[in-house]
Amino acid sequence: MTIFSVRNVLISAILLCAVLFAFGWYWRDDPSGDPYLKILGGGFMFNYRQGEVFYGFTAQVIRPLASGSVIEASFENPGGGEPLVVSERVSTMTDRYSLRTPPVRGVEAKKPYQVSIRVYDRERNTLLWSVEHSYASVISDTIVPDKPLTIGPGYNLNPDNPVNRTAGQPG
Repeated sequence: MTIFSVRNVLISAILLCAVLFAFGWYWRDDPSGDPYLKILGGGFMFNYRQGEVFYGFTAQVIRPLASGSVIEASFENPGGGEPLVVSERVSTMTDRYSLRTPPVRGVEAKKPYQVSIRVYDRERNTLLWSVEHSYASVISDTIVPDKPLTIGPGYNLNPDNPVNRTAGQPG
């Protein structure tokens, strides 16, 4: 009987594979404890030209989610009142999602505003994951005009904005 018979090589290969599989299984990275989303960034955005202020965040799916699952964000309303709720369905087309508020007013500088981020199943019956974040603006929204400075694709001056009426007069 030889040491390198086909049978002995086959048994040795199977045993080696079993040992390697056991080591891999023991040291594997189990994603069941990972969060569903990673927040890539967020904060306040001021569009002075359009006279708008909003805030939001961008998130990346890092743990598999079923297509049709819902990412929902509840933003604290800087102007007071009910929170602003925005949601988006998860699709197979992308793994990055940006959620933002509609235009807001009443933003105070350096005051943290709370955001609750939740992930639901496709029927919104089961809460899969949730996290809390806060965002603060460096400046207040008093610098943003009440009405847009420009209108249209050519950035024409807005005749309804009182700032433009005085700026357009000869001095």
